[in-house]
Amino acid sequence: MAITGRFVLLTLAGLVPLVLLPAWSTVLFTGVGLLMVLVLDVLLAASPAKLALDRQQPGNVTLEGRADSVVTLTNPTRRKLRAEVRDGWQPSAGAVNPVQPLVVPPGERRRLRVDLVPSRRGDLESPHVTIRSLGPLGMAGRQRTRVLPGHLRVLPPFHSKRHLPSKLRKLRELDGRAAVQIRGAGTEFDSLRDYVRGDDVRSIDWRATARRTSVVVRTWRPERDRRVVIVLDTSRTAAARIVDEPRLDTGIEAALLLSVLAERGGDRVDFLAYDRRLRARVESASKGNLLGQLVQAMAPLEAELIELDWQQIPAQVRAVSAHRSLVVLLTALDGGAPEEGLLPTVAQLSRQHVVVVASVRDPLLAAMKEERTTASQVFRAAAAERALLERAAVTAQLRQLGAEVVDAEPLEVPPLLADTYIRLKAAGRL
Repeated sequence: MAITGRFVLLTLAGLVPLVLLPAWSTVLFTGVGLLMVLVLDVLLAASPAKLALDRQQPGNVTLEGRADSVVTLTNPTRRKLRAEVRDGWQPSAGAVNPVQPLVVPPGERRRLRVDLVPSRRGDLESPHVTIRSLGPLGMAGRQRTRVLPGHLRVLPPFHSKRHLPSKLRKLRELDGRAAVQIRGAGTEFDSLRDYVRGDDVRSIDWRATARRTSVVVRTWRPERDRRVVIVLDTSRTAAARIVDEPRLDTGIEAALLLSVLAERGGDRVDFLAYDRRLRARVESASKGNLLGQLVQAMAPLEAELIELDWQQIPAQVRAVSAHRSLVVLLTALDGGAPEEGLLPTVAQLSRQHVVVVASVRDPLLAAMKEERTTASQVFRAAAAERALLERAAVTAQLRQLGAEVVDAEPLEVPPLLADTYIRLKAAGRL
């Protein structure tokens, strides 16, 4: 049973006779009258337990998008339903109007439409719907919570998609499909042309040159159908928030851009999300749209508060590809001692694969390093300087092992990683 503000006001009004006629009979009469009004209104309210409920699932929506959750209420009783209905979405679903008044005549149905503007990526739930059925006087009513599961999957927004056209243009130039023909390094022979100043002398075809009066060079077509293995770190370091966004989300943006670019470039893409066990896996060789599969697999990913098992990374890569591949590690350069995890793993992978390590650098470090007005700012600047020096040392060690390193601020990581892929592909290193 639930009471409304009307009944509270009526109770306050019932105090007037008690003040004017202070007697036990007045108290009894007022109390009985209020109780009768309360019981009568509850009995005349439509039973929420007898209502038929049906939910239309909102499906999928990208982060910062909008979705509708529709609940249909059917009133099979003989009484008119005057109710307040609450759809119990969790706060991160961003329900704009979760509580709405609803009037359903006997034998009819009405729809409750709730606007959702989610603020967090992942799987969001609404386990139930609460119905407060009021009597005709609006004094009191019956309340019941009905189990009616609702599910909304919020997909990654893929903001880095804006970089895709320019990166694809570069790939088309390398592959000879654009209007501008350039000489790309590789192992697939394309054609012969005259030597121009700036060409690599190692590309001169001496036999063809001997048959002609001018120097001739070979042109190469960048390799296709290579393997690109992207490993996304979902351990505790991925939970760090950088510029109001978890490091994991920046890694997802970079992985999406690189995956779509590599697939358009004719390469095979494998995506792994790993910490101590495999959280997600997507293969471009499987049927279906790669981008659709990736966003579906990445949507429920959350950073786990555990350490990454670096010793298992080579085995995970080997299970995906036994041949030479481009292995991209999306991880952190400041998560614990690199000598115990990251560096040995990169050294092992570099023996067979081309390795790229991509990491997000907090722009706050650069800002802290410049502020040295007060004593506390000087100490913070020293800490920031030390952190940047440690990252630079790890970067230098990784490059000595033969790995490429992308260490940049969140908005710069996806395009820089894509540029690194294009550069490696143009140099014939894939």
